[in-house]
Amino acid sequence: MSEMESTMLEMNENNNGLGKVEIAPEVIEVIAGIAAGEVEGVAHMRGGFASGVVERLGKKNHGKGVKVDLSGEGIRVDLYCVMKFGVSIPSVAQEVQDNIREALLNMTALQADEVNIHVVGIQFESVKLEQEIEQEM
Repeated sequence: MSEMESTMLEMNENNNGLGKVEIAPEVIEVIAGIAAGEVEGVAHMRGGFASGVVERLGKKNHGKGVKVDLSGEGIRVDLYCVMKFGVSIPSVAQEVQDNIREALLNMTALQADEVNIHVVGIQFESVKLEQEIEQEM
């Protein structure tokens, strides 16, 4: 069994005899990233150097800032995000957790055992204005 096959998540719920459905952890990362981005109050997700380069080339990396751990205990999602200044962090974090759980359940029929939100920064309005000015140049 190759490494890629061992990291796939197999769905057994709808066994209709047609074959099996496997979901890669990267798919769960993308779903969680999009679901988190839909919540008002989340400025952006934390990404590394590579994801920043990819975004500058015009491709959106929806999985950045999301780590998925598939263990014997179940699915664990860790989200590293930056919140907008002035929002209630506990309220927004709860909404992000709920949105990720709902999106995973609706799209994959998988239940996340843990959705951990790591707030790694706060975005102030002045930073947003500076970014808009840079983009106009």
